[in-house]
Amino acid sequence: MSVLNKLNVHRRSIMRSLTKNVGKANMQDDFILVDKNEIKKVLICRPNGRLGNLLLITPLVQEVSEMFPNCKIDLFVKGTLAPIIFEKYDSVDKIIHLPKKPFKSLVEYSKVWISLKKAHYDLAINVDQNSSSGRLAVQFSNAKYKFFGDSIDEPAEQKNDFEHIAKYPVYNFRNFLSKLRLPTNSNKIIAPIDLKLSASEITEGRKKLKEITDNDKKTICIFTYATGAKCLSEEWWEKFYSQLTAEYKDYNIIEILPVENVSQIGFKAPSFYSKDIREIGSVIANTELFIGADSGIMHLSSAVHTPTIGLFSVSNLKKYEPYDNCSIGIDVNLYTKKKYIKTINTILNNGRLNGLSKAI
Repeated sequence: MSVLNKLNVHRRSIMRSLTKNVGKANMQDDFILVDKNEIKKVLICRPNGRLGNLLLITPLVQEVSEMFPNCKIDLFVKGTLAPIIFEKYDSVDKIIHLPKKPFKSLVEYSKVWISLKKAHYDLAINVDQNSSSGRLAVQFSNAKYKFFGDSIDEPAEQKNDFEHIAKYPVYNFRNFLSKLRLPTNSNKIIAPIDLKLSASEITEGRKKLKEITDNDKKTICIFTYATGAKCLSEEWWEKFYSQLTAEYKDYNIIEILPVENVSQIGFKAPSFYSKDIREIGSVIANTELFIGADSGIMHLSSAVHTPTIGLFSVSNLKKYEPYDNCSIGIDVNLYTKKKYIKTINTILNNGRLNGLSKAI
């Protein structure tokens, strides 16, 4: 780990320690929300600029929009990806984004926080209870109701999938609403991660895929890159790619390239490169299956509703695994060639996750 990374880890640890009790002194148990129609302006805080982390808040945005159908949502984030990700979300009104490097943009950074204080909200929500800046943003906001993202108190009340980073904010939010005496359906299935591609975008993606494959065969899509220790070795991918090409001769196998334009299989497969997130998503949406390590592109695949196999070697599988649409996360340290093929075949044959988990 570099010196800069070590400093960032230390800084985050200090900030979490300083802010972990922000908002806990006033849990607003004495508040009662009589009419949910009074919630017309909502602030959702997730000051993070990574593709995956922004996609992972789409289930919460959908939950808020459904619970308060007359509301407009402002998102407090970092970087410039959010306007692209939430382009088709009618309920999202404004994107308030912090600069990626605040110490190099102190004036802009200060203006964002000032604008946050000037706005008036009926409800402010922090997505991740461990986010120091998220907790501070909710505390700093001018909102009547404030939810700091704190977890459900009783483990017995937590669902089996509570650990998932896209789901526990929704479960915690439902718990918060119940404290406001607002009826919620705690057993309702959490919405999928969703980029909300339009029909025209999907059509364009189909055209681009056709240009790559130049045939009518179905396509398996792979993404061989990931950051840091999550990135599987060239040796691993070379072996896996050989297995795929030998086993699935009736399928095209294409590689989605990362922004770094590198390939762990030496560019052996037909590939697609773009810096446009929605364009990449539109191509993946026209494939039968996506296979890749834990990354933003893996979550993008989930967000366009393509069956997804997430390859996990070091990340917390239960926290980040793809879900819905026959998707699954697998631990590569426990898998054999036979298991990979069985899993892929089950998904390609439109198996369901419940049956899949038993089969493997």
